[in-house]
Amino acid sequence: MGAAMRRIHVGNALSAFGLGFTVPYLYVYVAQVRDLGAATAGLVLAVFAVAALVVLPFAGRAIVRRGPLPVLLTALVVAAAGALSLGLAGTAVRVLVSAALLGAGQAVMQPALATMIVDSSTAQTRSRAFAMQFFLQNLGLGVGGLIGGHLVDTSSAASFTLLFAVEAAIFLLLVVIMATVRIPHLPQAETGAPRGGRSNWKQLLGNRAMVQLCVLGFVLFFACYGQFESGLSAYGVEAAGVSTSALGTALAANTMMIVVAQFAVLKFVERRRRSRVIAAVGLIWAVAWAVAGYAGLGHGSQAMATGAFVSTYALFGLGEAMLSPTLAPLVADLAPSGLAGQYNSAFALVKQLALAVGPAVGGPLAASLPAPYVMTFLLFSLGITFLAIRLGRSLTPAQNQPSRSRVVAQGAPDRTDGLEVSPSCA
Repeated sequence: MGAAMRRIHVGNALSAFGLGFTVPYLYVYVAQVRDLGAATAGLVLAVFAVAALVVLPFAGRAIVRRGPLPVLLTALVVAAAGALSLGLAGTAVRVLVSAALLGAGQAVMQPALATMIVDSSTAQTRSRAFAMQFFLQNLGLGVGGLIGGHLVDTSSAASFTLLFAVEAAIFLLLVVIMATVRIPHLPQAETGAPRGGRSNWKQLLGNRAMVQLCVLGFVLFFACYGQFESGLSAYGVEAAGVSTSALGTALAANTMMIVVAQFAVLKFVERRRRSRVIAAVGLIWAVAWAVAGYAGLGHGSQAMATGAFVSTYALFGLGEAMLSPTLAPLVADLAPSGLAGQYNSAFALVKQLALAVGPAVGGPLAASLPAPYVMTFLLFSLGITFLAIRLGRSLTPAQNQPSRSRVVAQGAPDRTDGLEVSPSCA
């Protein structure tokens, strides 16, 4: 791991720490501490999602034109301003504007950091680099949430002001750290490739494999991440009868599984076709939903229901650990040279859409119709397996299994470079 990659990973960890430090307490801060009501607090959470959806289409174009580092530094300054303003905001308008700044800044950080990882890694090291990124992000989120929870006091607005001020300081510290990063090689757009924003989007939409991956990504994020804090938790409380402490234990089990399994599954994942790894994740998550069904609809004891519910989150964590060294490198390999930022931003946009739609659909369904809720998302998980197998037919061998392609080539130059879809594989 070179100096640039080490600094990038520090950036990933600290940005995740800042996110975990404040976001879990936003609702309480707005609704209770600032006494602006539940409706305003709900709007703040919605503003986060809307801000991300607005800026991400432009973030990809900016990364392609200016490079990921200037875009990242700008996003960090915007996020710092939003965090500091949020800690001092006392009216609904100021809170919403501040949340929009913070949400926009944090949304742009993701594709910018991902593109920097792509530019600072090789095909041989990319899977491990993204696995490390995911590991550090979860660690940062967990540690940030833990420390933030001990600092806040719902009877004191000053404690929340301190919380957001610390988050702003973290982002500004990141500006200093990331400004020292020197990317080993900055790929330029391919000769003859379109350079305009609309042309880049047209080129992306013309990439059959990338479009299929975006559809698959939407289903992945909708059926898993989009249910964590809404549908699945509502189902656990209403149908399975688990306590709030058990919900915390389930989230901890998810994080612990990622921490323990991330590097244990890495060699297994690297030696398999990416499409088959994603297909296996769909099957694992189908089992997770079946276990969740037993937790809420079975006739066992409360202890067994709670154990099954916690196991559901752990199984989701195993699937996440398998996806982290698979999805992001695949997006990078599908991107033409110099357009990784555009492709990363497009995939981040798909993720954000799924995270916005998932809770809106899952929450009400889980609370009112628990059995159809579980069956619906079990079928979505099986759909992941189907879509992954279909995607595999549109990938070149270098895109689907880079490690095998390198062994076969035995040092010969890879003429496909994993960038274009082979018609014979479509």
